[in-house]
Amino acid sequence: MTHEDFKVKVLGKGTIKSPLKPSLHPNGLSFGFIENNDRVLLDASLEHFKQCQETGETPISFEKAGPYKHLYFDPDKTKVAIVTCGGLCPGLNNVIRSVVNQLYYRYNVNRIIGIQYGFEGFITKYNHPVIELTPQSVENIHLSGGTILGSSRGNQDVSEIVDRLIELNVNILFCIGGDGTLRGAHAIHEEIARRNLRISVSGIPKTIDNDINLIDKSFGFETAFTIANDIIRCAHNEAIGAFNGIAVLKLMGRDSGFIAAYAALSIQEVNFVLVPEMIFDLYGPKGFLQVLRHRLENRHHALIVVAEGAGQHFFDGDTVEKDASGNIKNKDIGLYLKDKISEEFRAKNFPFTLKYIDPSYIIRSAPANANDSKFCSLLSQNAVHAAMAGKTDFVIGHWNNLFTLLPIPITVSKRNKIDVEGELWWNVLETTGQPVSMKN
Repeated sequence: MTHEDFKVKVLGKGTIKSPLKPSLHPNGLSFGFIENNDRVLLDASLEHFKQCQETGETPISFEKAGPYKHLYFDPDKTKVAIVTCGGLCPGLNNVIRSVVNQLYYRYNVNRIIGIQYGFEGFITKYNHPVIELTPQSVENIHLSGGTILGSSRGNQDVSEIVDRLIELNVNILFCIGGDGTLRGAHAIHEEIARRNLRISVSGIPKTIDNDINLIDKSFGFETAFTIANDIIRCAHNEAIGAFNGIAVLKLMGRDSGFIAAYAALSIQEVNFVLVPEMIFDLYGPKGFLQVLRHRLENRHHALIVVAEGAGQHFFDGDTVEKDASGNIKNKDIGLYLKDKISEEFRAKNFPFTLKYIDPSYIIRSAPANANDSKFCSLLSQNAVHAAMAGKTDFVIGHWNNLFTLLPIPITVSKRNKIDVEGELWWNVLETTGQPVSMKN
């Protein structure tokens, strides 16, 4: 990574005085507008600071998010579009509502539209009408899960999307979605730049899996593992309610196992956490099935939490399928484990009772909890600040408890994953008591 990777594009110099007054102090010294040199360190450790002192290098940093003294877009002449894409996630409606309220009440922007059913909504053949968004129309949407705009997966013709933006006279586009959505947003920006248009493209990252690079927290994630906490409690009751009772609970996590890990840490009743970042064997003296049997012989119950992307190496050689967004469709590891556990223990006449639970779609469509709702509001406010100042091709992020701006390309360059040699995974191992390795 280089300093250039963290440079956020801007459409031009801000010349319009902001209507915001973020400080009571007459010259705005107590708290207020962002300056160009306000940065957030990528590595804030003392060790890295000393290293930079010795070498004389400038540490890599993010642009800090916040309000700007001068705007690029004139609020009276600005029209904004909002689109939500990909799978559902707690907090989508909160983000829509907060963007609308921030634009309307703080920046006096009153022309705001919603694009229905993801990027499909820009494509003429689908015939999805746009929705006028006002503070009144979004007043209570945060009380419900899902998104009032609808969503979809899949790539659409970028040229046609930009044609539609021009037709609608849109100046700012907010794209709320995950990795695929952000890649789409970047492609839209590139087409806009190719045509030399002055349209800002702002990404608000949505991933229930918390797997977006260089963003330490994504909205919906906390709600997801909080709901999973309650389900784990019920699954634990099922497990201990029978002799050699086993509960297998599958949670979301295509490439990253953060929901499974955090949920397990939050309740401390889980005995095994299986995530995509770890490779484990099923059979053999150190394999999962033998370790599970040992647990049952000693405690007579076991609770297993498995992320949906775990154990995909067991399906090597199977036909690979992809969803509309181009993501590889995972094979169902939850049902696979259920079947293999049953086969193994029946073959060896080992008594057991097994319950399988998959609450994924219930979790992702739930409304955001209080802390996630607050986080959605702050993400949205900072995204609006940046877009009104003419920033484009950016994602609003969060790092070291501060809101940041970073270019979309560096954000989608790789996924955020659990470091199985790091502190989080060590905490999981301490909590569950599972072996460090289940490889022979």
